Amino acid sequence: MSNTTAAQTARRSLGDIDLRAVAPFVALAVLFAFGAMVNPNFVGIDNLLNVVTRSAFIAIIAVGATFVISAGGLDLSVGSMSAFVAGTMILFLNTGLIASDVGMIAAAMLLALAVGALCGLANGLITTLGRIEPFIVTLGTMGIFRALTIYLAEGGSIAIKSQELRAAYRPVYFSNLLGVPIPVIVILVVAVVGAFIFYRTRFGRHVTAVGSNEEVARYSGISVNRVRTLTYVIQGLCVATAVLVYVPRLGAATPTTGLLWELQAITAVVIGGTALRGGVGRIWGTICGALILEMVGNIMVLSDLVSEYLIGAVQGAIIIIAMLIQRSLGRR
Repeated sequence: MSNTTAAQTARRSLGDIDLRAVAPFVALAVLFAFGAMVNPNFVGIDNLLNVVTRSAFIAIIAVGATFVISAGGLDLSVGSMSAFVAGTMILFLNTGLIASDVGMIAAAMLLALAVGALCGLANGLITTLGRIEPFIVTLGTMGIFRALTIYLAEGGSIAIKSQELRAAYRPVYFSNLLGVPIPVIVILVVAVVGAFIFYRTRFGRHVTAVGSNEEVARYSGISVNRVRTLTYVIQGLCVATAVLVYVPRLGAATPTTGLLWELQAITAVVIGGTALRGGVGRIWGTICGALILEMVGNIMVLSDLVSEYLIGAVQGAIIIIAMLIQRSLGRR
């Protein structure tokens, strides 16, 4: 093979690489190197495990958001839904209906998953059967879920009353398995299951088909309403899973629980390479996006470059920059 032919083959190989899929991981590596230069403590095992553990809530929720957004939808209610599910779960824990602490926690977890799925189902049915824009629907349910949480908490907070029950539940967030924190294991399990469904099942292919072109998908025999509704149910289950990990951390839920989580989840999805217009989804890119967000916050805390009180502003800027980069790479 001549040198010219080899060069042309190399260029074609590089041209076949989807830069939008690679970009999040490159950004994560650059951010890691930058954090190491800013503060040597950043690369410590304890700090890195803390970063991944703290990203659990957004990463898990963002996996569900990847399904919704890939199908052409949007869910702005995930933060408020998290507060509502957490409040409902804790109120059930406080009833003491089951004598065994383990049995009580298991029943409360099942209840949380059921409530999350029902909240997602409500969002999906109102959007599809009501033929209302998902932005409007989830904006409305965002207010409903938050108001219900405030009502249940009577304007205050909802805390686990039993100290024994709280102590029995704490290991779900604070313990580890073979040195790996439980929240990190939950992230991996959710990501693996989500990736399998998205990439290896007919439903996953239907999700991207609906997001790419709704009319073509409908003419192909795909039940567009069913697919979109199920994506919201998956989102609700992911929210509930995040709540299962969140509740033992503080042992309480307040009206501000989950505040701005919807912004962070959508940002993680967009950073990860999922197209906001639908049709393209990247589960592992979403996990990478959630890690980037938490890593940015951690670097801000460990350095004096930017005030840690501006984390929200930085995250808002990141989603705008990510959209600009995504559009630029899409043109290429």
